[in-house]
Amino acid sequence: MRCAWSDRMQKECGNMKRAVPVIIAIGLIFLIVLGMFGYQAVQKYMPTKEAADLCEVYESEGDEVALFYNYGRQEIQGIYENGQTYLPLSWIHGHVNKKFYWDSTENLLLYTLPDQIVYADAETKGSNGAPLLLMKDEDIYLTLGLIANYSDVEILAFDSGEAKRVFINEWGNRGVSVLSKKRAVREKGGIKSPVLTSLEKETQVTVLESMETWSKVMTPDGHIGYVENKVLGEIQNEAFFSGREPVVYESTHLDEKIVLGWHQVTNLDANQLLENILESSENINVISPTWFALTDNSGSFKSLASQEYVDLAHEYGVQVWALLDNFSSDVETEVLLASTTTRRKLINSLMAEVEKYGIDGLNVDFESLKPEAGIHYIQFLRELSIPCREKGIILSVDNYVPTSYNTFYDREEQGIVADYVIVMGYDEHCAGGEPGSVASLGFVENGISGTLASVPREKVIHAIPFYTRLWTEKNGEVSSKALGIEAAKNWVEKNNVELYWQEELGQYYGELHTPSEFSYLWLEEEESLELKMNLIKDYDLAGVACWKLGLEDEAAWDVVGWE
Repeated sequence: MRCAWSDRMQKECGNMKRAVPVIIAIGLIFLIVLGMFGYQAVQKYMPTKEAADLCEVYESEGDEVALFYNYGRQEIQGIYENGQTYLPLSWIHGHVNKKFYWDSTENLLLYTLPDQIVYADAETKGSNGAPLLLMKDEDIYLTLGLIANYSDVEILAFDSGEAKRVFINEWGNRGVSVLSKKRAVREKGGIKSPVLTSLEKETQVTVLESMETWSKVMTPDGHIGYVENKVLGEIQNEAFFSGREPVVYESTHLDEKIVLGWHQVTNLDANQLLENILESSENINVISPTWFALTDNSGSFKSLASQEYVDLAHEYGVQVWALLDNFSSDVETEVLLASTTTRRKLINSLMAEVEKYGIDGLNVDFESLKPEAGIHYIQFLRELSIPCREKGIILSVDNYVPTSYNTFYDREEQGIVADYVIVMGYDEHCAGGEPGSVASLGFVENGISGTLASVPREKVIHAIPFYTRLWTEKNGEVSSKALGIEAAKNWVEKNNVELYWQEELGQYYGELHTPSEFSYLWLEEEESLELKMNLIKDYDLAGVACWKLGLEDEAAWDVVGWE
């Protein structure tokens, strides 16, 4: 029995000895597989510590400076030179501060304040001895310091090392949060994204965008990247502002609603008609004679100003706002106003006339401007406003009804520097165009509401027409001529024209058929004018203006005014 048991044990032991290598092999294979899965798991779930290539991220190398505006990357770049960053004026003008003006004819930078003009050129140095501006690549570049000095925006510069970048932000409310743990800020959302920077616990970040598990943030050291939501504390809405006092452009206003009448003066003899005009238009408190007319591109103008006229108007309690126009075919306004020297000459000459005759105000009526003239025109108004503000001279500016093709008149800036912005609420249909009303009610309201979108109501004066157009179709061609209210009524009466009220337009319509031609008009008279006045009153505008005195009848003054 013992031998049998011993033989069996030896046999089993032999089998076990042969099985051990197999078991070990299987165990090793299991460990290897487990290790592989573990490695993959580690690779998948372990955050990377790879540092991002900041020059590549910000696309800035050497002296290139990446630019962010309201945390958004801009296509243009700045230049790092003379130990500081410079940004292109074309971008600054469009985004940060449009008051910086470059005179390319005289290579001169201007900044117009309410009471003075600040000048700089390529030789002007800052407090650190470096130039305030650079002329490069057909553009002008300004230092960050100069921009910050005149612009109420936040400027953050990280330009002392590689990957230079600048952040310019408007002030306002922003979401902020504090990190609950030390954490890496990554280029993109995801733990495998390269690291931009690492932040310590309790670091405050600006939260730009919150997503499901990650948030886009701005860091104190100048990076825009992503952190996990789980390390962000509660997002608080905080107000950010500079605390600097705003620049105030004081305005001169009349203490009453304005009723302005334009008096077309084409020669000195026309000044003698003033008394008759004032007697027949007793509601007006401002008269604007068309005295000053530009004659060339050097800033010269023709003057028909009269001391007797001013004195008589003042006797009637009426202010005189002399008009300046650019109607001469010899004047290229975009050329004239592009020169600082020429603008200065024109302004000095105008103010000399104002002081010589005791004129109360200036009315600028520059029409048919080309888009390229816009920036120079606005600079002219800024500069003209300085002596007007200093001497208490009222500056008013005439404008078309706002449309997409005349935005370069920049009513917003006019509303800042001028005392009154006048809307010429007529010529809806004019000579050479399609027939129609001169000033339908909808057209008038669009002019008012469109102007109020950018100009304070206490500065807006709406102008109404004392004329209409008589349209004539003959031999397949359409022509028109302007008729004053009185003349148009006479035409209707003489030809027994039946008038039909058009509710939508707020006007009477009449037509006349003859064997050779077809004539028609949309009549301006006291009923249509009253509807326009009601709109002006409903919008609580600063006043009404009338083009032009002498075309109206007595009935018009029964509805034009505030009495």
